Amino acid sequence: MEFINDSNELKFVGEHAFLSPSQYHWINYNDDKLISVYKNYKQKEIGTRLHAYACESILLGQKLPRSRQTLNMFVNDAIGFHMTPEVLLFYSENFFGTTDAICFDEKTKLLRIHDLKTGITPAHMEQLRIYMALFCLKYKYKPHDIKAELRIYQSCDILVELPDPQEIQEIMNIGVKADRLIKSLKDDKGGR
Repeated sequence: MEFINDSNELKFVGEHAFLSPSQYHWINYNDDKLISVYKNYKQKEIGTRLHAYACESILLGQKLPRSRQTLNMFVNDAIGFHMTPEVLLFYSENFFGTTDAICFDEKTKLLRIHDLKTGITPAHMEQLRIYMALFCLKYKYKPHDIKAELRIYQSCDILVELPDPQEIQEIMNIGVKADRLIKSLKDDKGGR
């Protein structure tokens, strides 16, 4: 048999449908659950677009109207603190992440990491602590030798944390150890 796709179908090669066989749980959903999951899926798409919009605004230095809206506060603060959006912090192929906005003042040794959350699920600082650990690993700083302010922007609010350097060091140690373990599994071909 020759399998045929028309030109409208070909643009979906490599994509995943919302009702995808690989995400098969939807076959057990009632209408309310399906609607809820679909709305969450669409909210993620909007979140991706808002992050791209925020990045472009920051790069252009284009402040947004002053308000308590999450996006506006995030963009305006990032511009005000001279932050760089979408920075990859890479330790290894197993251990890396991209910050929403980051800056480091080498004179004062102050690191700022800001994260924009567009969903309704309450955010946790662990993600930003891991970013800080990655920053320290990549740029060879000891957490005790720098200061940091971590911020999460979500639901018209700003959560601020001055992280404990010992906790960041522990995350660094865990990440390095986990990376070594994953590398050894890959080397042994046991990680397939």
